[in-house]
This record gives sequence, structure tokens and C-alpha cells, in this order.
Amino acid sequence: MARRYDSRTTIFSPEGRLYQVEYAMEAISHAGTVIGILSKDGIVLAAERQATSNLLEQSMGSEKIYEMNDNVVAGVAGLTADANILINQSRIIAQRYLQKFDSPIPVEQLVRRLCDMKQGYTQFGGLRPFGVSFLCAGWDPAFGFQLYQSDPAGNYSSWKAACIGENFSNAQSILKQEYKDEDSNGANNQTGSANTRMTMDDALKLTCVVLSKTIDTAKLTSEKLEFATITLKDDKPHIHIYTPGEIDEVLKKYDSVMKPSEN
Repeated sequence: MARRYDSRTTIFSPEGRLYQVEYAMEAISHAGTVIGILSKDGIVLAAERQATSNLLEQSMGSEKIYEMNDNVVAGVAGLTADANILINQSRIIAQRYLQKFDSPIPVEQLVRRLCDMKQGYTQFGGLRPFGVSFLCAGWDPAFGFQLYQSDPAGNYSSWKAACIGENFSNAQSILKQEYKDEDSNGANNQTGSANTRMTMDDALKLTCVVLSKTIDTAKLTSEKLEFATITLKDDKPHIHIYTPGEIDEVLKKYDSVMKPSEN
């Protein structure tokens, strides 16, 4: 039955489904894992690199984590070529906003503009959906630190901890159990901080635990992972994409909490 309705993105099936959009989401579920965790001090993003040949020259740039603007960084899961198009568009949108209003674009506004573009590719004939999902981490003066997840249909939602890509359901279960939620007093202690008891160290530790339990590998190394954080320095957002050496230091620091998952 599906074959009669999956040749076009604009044709609904009798059950009200758009099969091409669902196929795009299925492609993302086979991509490398990307995790985002919100803390009161900032946001941690971590991504799994795809396994490649030892003969391949390693890129100096990032494969899974990209800086979209001075106040927004994103992790991607899916088709890298599709992601590059959307990342470039997001940078253009952010710079146009900066030129017009002389201030960084609000995080949700940038995510919404990006999702509007994604949604357009599900509504017009002759196009196919973008086969990529985003975890966007950012900060703005109005709402502080924010973490958004988007999908090929153009939907987006705000999360305290989220995962996209392979084994995302297992990762979400672990995050739901281990994430330290809102402070007992429910108040923020500093500008831009989130309503959570998680510190950056807690977020990095939980990230390592989730990666060790979801990625099918005997040992986590910097060759297979990418890390990035967004924090505040002098009341301004600061994005830091980790070097391989820094990633190895993080993995070494939290090695004790990852060992049980290897048994």
C-alpha cells in the first residue's frame, strides 16, 4: 500500500501519512548519535563520528558539530551534505539579523526560520525532505540557555536533555533516569542559568555515561567523538569545540563511571 503513496512528498496516504518524510526520519535513526544536555552553567553537545578507513586523511574541521552563530552551536545527525546547506542558510539568516538589528539573533527565532525552510521541502513537488536532524544549543538575554531539537518535517521542540541518531530511544531512557531536574527552590542563581541542578561537570559526566552505553564500541576515543560546550564568559556566550586532546582528557576523567557499561 505504501508504494502507491511514497513517490511524492506532497501525497498523503489514506492513513494521513507522508511516507517520504518518515523515510527521512528513518535515515536519521541510522546516523551517528548526537547528545545535548542542558546545565545551569551552559550546554554540552557530543556527537559520534562515523567509522572511516585509516587511509582517509582526517579533516581539520568538525564533522558533526557546527557553529551557526556566535551564540548558537548545533550537532547534526543524518546526511552531511544536507546539513551543510542548512548550516550555511542559518549563518546567512543570523548575519542578516545582526546587520538589521545590531544584536545576535534569538535562538528560537533562528531555529524556527531553519525549520520553516525544512517544512517547505515537504510541501512542494519536485523536492525531497532534508535528511538531517539538528540539536541546537544556544543562549540569548531573554531566555538564557536553550536546547532545541528539529526533524525533517520542520517540527522543533525545546529540551533539557535530548538525543538524535542511532539508539536514540535507549539514550533518552538513560537521560530521563539520570538527569537532575529543577532546583528545589525553582529559582535561577545567575543570569542565563537554567532551572536545573546539573553543573557542567555533571553534564559532561552524564554525556560520557550515555555515549558508553549507546555507541557500539569497546572503548570511547577522540577519533570517534566530537564535543562542544556553550557557556557564558563576561556575560557573553562562548562556544568551545574540543580538540582531540581535550576529548581524551574528558574521557579519562570520567573513565570510572563508564567501565561498568563495558562488562
